[in-house]
Amino acid sequence: MKKYKNYIVISIMAVLLFGLTLAFLLKSPDDFSESERRVLAQFPELSSETLLSGEFMEDFEAYTQDQFPMRDGFRGLKAVTALGILGKSDNNDIFVAEGHVSKLEYPLNEDMLNNTAKHFQNIYDRYLADTDTKLYFSIIPDKNYFLAEKNGYLSIDYDELISTMREKTEYMEYIDITDKLTISDYYRTDTHWRQEALLPVAEALGNAMGAALDDRYTLNTLDNPFYGVYYGQSALPLSPDTIYYLTSDTLENCTVTSYDTGKPVEMPIYDMEAAFGRDPYEMFLCGADALVVIENPNANADKELVVFRDSYAASLVPLMVEGYGKITLVDTRYIQSGLIGNFIEFDDQDVLFIYGTQLLNNSIMLK
Repeated sequence: MKKYKNYIVISIMAVLLFGLTLAFLLKSPDDFSESERRVLAQFPELSSETLLSGEFMEDFEAYTQDQFPMRDGFRGLKAVTALGILGKSDNNDIFVAEGHVSKLEYPLNEDMLNNTAKHFQNIYDRYLADTDTKLYFSIIPDKNYFLAEKNGYLSIDYDELISTMREKTEYMEYIDITDKLTISDYYRTDTHWRQEALLPVAEALGNAMGAALDDRYTLNTLDNPFYGVYYGQSALPLSPDTIYYLTSDTLENCTVTSYDTGKPVEMPIYDMEAAFGRDPYEMFLCGADALVVIENPNANADKELVVFRDSYAASLVPLMVEGYGKITLVDTRYIQSGLIGNFIEFDDQDVLFIYGTQLLNNSIMLK
């Protein structure tokens, strides 16, 4: 009887191995992982040079991992096993705490902070030093500011991060917004904050910069479930978030122009096509665009604001248009800082540098 059981086990294993191998060979490679929102590895170049250097085998391993049949299913099984059955605190640095999914941000990277400060300094020296611009700086805490340390996870020293960046940007006035936020102001399955929770943040920034803002908005619900970036990265069976967005007569009368391609293209404040696309958060102000200009004919004052930013500002800045006739958003992850002068003439604007801690601590993408 035992002999037959062994035969059965061996046969099942053989079928699984042969079947998965055959499926892998017959499967057309996928270009993109919708769940992880990233480009997948493709079959590497095969040559004597890549073979001898070991590059081929290294890239082939990445290819097999990315193109494995039923990959998302196996990722989900691994995540549930690691967190739910084996009791691990995290799975590939992804953890769940207080109903939120987050990714460990550790350790504090001094080299990256220096790189960030150098990038800001170059922009200041090139465009701002000899102008009448009023300069401001604010840091957006990521979810781990509220989750990591109190739940027993490794955490960067946020006080040190903030104090270090303030010391390195003494030419700017710092605006602290950390006390205006709680973990409930962020999406459960994503890195970003919720627009409907940001009025206190907008008010704090507006007060510091002398801009009178309005808090009269209509709350709207996006009729599309939002599965944030951590939903795919965690591979866990999580319920989606809901995106709410704020509208007003002022916002409806604004003109939004994207210069992402170098040429002006008129866009809506809220891009409903993007709202039902790959990443619904990109509905806010054209998503990851290099340069966006908002013009408000009904502003409270004849003021202009330039915002150097990452993706967090896309949902925040619409709440600041009341106080400015013109707001320009610049994302130097997508535009070389040396090209900014082709689009903006700096004179007496308010200039706000506002970035999340994750980008400050991983600033290699800044150009």
